[in-house]
Amino acid sequence: MEENNLIKDIQPKSETFKIIQKYVLNKYTITICLFLVWMIFFDKTSFLVINELNGEIHKYEDQLEYYKKEYEKNDAFYKKLMNNKSEKEKYARENYFMKKPNEEIFILVVDSTKVAKK
Repeated sequence: MEENNLIKDIQPKSETFKIIQKYVLNKYTITICLFLVWMIFFDKTSFLVINELNGEIHKYEDQLEYYKKEYEKNDAFYKKLMNNKSEKEKYARENYFMKKPNEEIFILVVDSTKVAKK
């Protein structure tokens, strides 16, 4: 009786092994698995390379949005500057230290070592 139980226990394992051998160890299954591994990791257009390139594309799209916003901001400033004479004068005085012929300009420089100590 015990021998029959042992045989019954062995038979289902051998059937599962046959199923595994039939489907998993099939030459087509092995070939497909090797092809997928090759395409994901080793090929020139692998998933990893494509993922990295997509990351770069997103980075450049973000930069493009940033530069578009900066362009719009600078364009608005330029239009304001070109249409208003007092804005031109203010900009020239503040950034290029320009002056009228009868004026004097005093530039105050703060000592950074004294500011850092406080």
